Amino acid sequence: MGPFRSIITEAWEKTFILTKFFCFLHVTDTYLINHVMTYGPSMLPAIDLSPTDFLAERISTRFGKLAQGDIVVLRNPQNPRKTVTKRLVGLEGDTITYVSSSENSDMHETVVVPKGHVWVQGDNTYNSNDSRHFGPVPYGLIESKLFWRVWPLEDFGPFWKK
Repeated sequence: MGPFRSIITEAWEKTFILTKFFCFLHVTDTYLINHVMTYGPSMLPAIDLSPTDFLAERISTRFGKLAQGDIVVLRNPQNPRKTVTKRLVGLEGDTITYVSSSENSDMHETVVVPKGHVWVQGDNTYNSNDSRHFGPVPYGLIESKLFWRVWPLEDFGPFWKK
């Protein structure tokens, strides 16, 4: 058993290091920073139609440090298996007035955001499925806030309230 002892010890040490690395990745992705890919027309012109990669931080959402104008990633209230990227327009207690009909821009509705909820909208007013369709969103559905554009490389850099 002597010659196998060093092989087993080395294998165990490498497995332990690899396990610690994967635990670090899991904690980072779940509680600190995660990678988000966005695509679609709802956030034009802030985010292009083509797939765009971002880094999103999860700390602000955990401590309630979000502000109007932040672009957030949240669970779709209509289909919780999907996430959507929208701009945070109103926090609890805010009064929001929005265009309620894409055919008639004169039709407006006003809503007060209830406690524990937020109001999100896409920047592309006439091509976005957002709070105007599914109402105020519970704060708990917000997962993260975009802060750094990774791809495309020509736009690499910070992404604050654009």
